[in-house]
Amino acid sequence: MTRKSFVNLPVKDLRRSLGFFAALGFRFDPRLSDDAAACMVVNDGSFVMLLTEPAFRRFTTKELADTARRTEVVLSMSVDRRDEVDELVNRAFMAGARPSLDPVQHEGVYSWGFEDLDGHLWEVLWTDPDLRNGRRTADR
Repeated sequence: MTRKSFVNLPVKDLRRSLGFFAALGFRFDPRLSDDAAACMVVNDGSFVMLLTEPAFRRFTTKELADTARRTEVVLSMSVDRRDEVDELVNRAFMAGARPSLDPVQHEGVYSWGFEDLDGHLWEVLWTDPDLRNGRRTADR
């Protein structure tokens, strides 16, 4: 069996969130989407379920995090090219995201982050192929 990952995120305005993530180039699986939820496809095995807050509350008895004041999680996503980090984060800013961290270059990894419309933190990162293949190289 091939395992798939589904991250569930509460959103205040589903239509607005759909527009935001569509502007970043993500597509949605209509088979797992309705008026209360949208299944954002990250890749063949990773998905983000954007759920209205009432729909999200069906999965927990805990209070929802106030993302304006607290960090609940940092969602990290890799890209194939270093310049894709800047491209994706800049598209997020153009679609209404707020900065969360400045770009960081450290030992073959380049990353940059943003805060989406609901305050969820996202990190986009690229890892030097030599580092991924087990060879340690100097930062480029």
